[in-house]
Amino acid sequence: MQSTALQYKLIRKTKDELFDEEFIHQYHLLLNIGTRDFQILVIEPAGNKVLLLEDFVLPSLTSNEELIKILDHLFDSHAFLKAGFWKKIKVAIKNQKFVQVPQALFAEDSLVDYLRFNANIDPQHESFAYTKNTRSQAVTVFAVNNELKDWLARVYPNNPPTLTHQSAALIEGTMEYAKRRTDNPLYIYVDRFKLHIVACKADQLLYYNQFAIKQFSDYIKYIMMVMKSLNMDQQSSQIVLWGYIGKNSPHYHEFYKYINNVTFGGQPEYLKFSYVFDEVQDHHFFDLYSIHLLD
Repeated sequence: MQSTALQYKLIRKTKDELFDEEFIHQYHLLLNIGTRDFQILVIEPAGNKVLLLEDFVLPSLTSNEELIKILDHLFDSHAFLKAGFWKKIKVAIKNQKFVQVPQALFAEDSLVDYLRFNANIDPQHESFAYTKNTRSQAVTVFAVNNELKDWLARVYPNNPPTLTHQSAALIEGTMEYAKRRTDNPLYIYVDRFKLHIVACKADQLLYYNQFAIKQFSDYIKYIMMVMKSLNMDQQSSQIVLWGYIGKNSPHYHEFYKYINNVTFGGQPEYLKFSYVFDEVQDHHFFDLYSIHLLD
């Protein structure tokens, strides 16, 4: 795709041969929208089967107006994204305007008050929503820009998307994964220019936060800081790692230099992947997959 002002790039497309546009009304469409990237996942929910995954890198955007313009172009150019008859559409927002509230203390009329503890918000240009995290017994409260929300409503006028937040997906996905383990490792998701850290124990969420990354040393600094706050020993504590980092990359070896017990997380067991997804590294797209767990 070429545009006079903005460009995006499709860097990953994997499609199961069972995907059929004639059956879109039976599929769930999951979208993950950030300011640097955009992902698509199509799932056949009857069998929890992943049928299609696409990953786009966006240019350096400076405004929500630019984001809307590039999404508009991307959707117009796409074969089926604008179809209005999906069985369900879920959209996860990737931003830093969120807060986790214990479910027992949550009041729906206090969304703005909760967010003001954790973010600078703009009620004139933002709307506020929430997602119930059933596994952590918490509620993720988040802001979404009105331009983006209105644009989604225009794209899908007869099938309103369910809005959620990347942090809610990561928390639910991590806690579901943690059921398989008897220990309590630190869970890390390396996003593009962001680091997410989760800790949980005995079905309880102990910690979640995300950090902006400007240089590689920031990863180590924030991981060490969180481990210290949780009284975890960097020599003996386990780390489970997902995200955009290669198993043989210099970044991984740098992690291993400071933290001994680093292993990669795998694909979620609640989804089924055909052989065509063998080309996708198991520890990639964990946040995208985890949107499936949210109502």
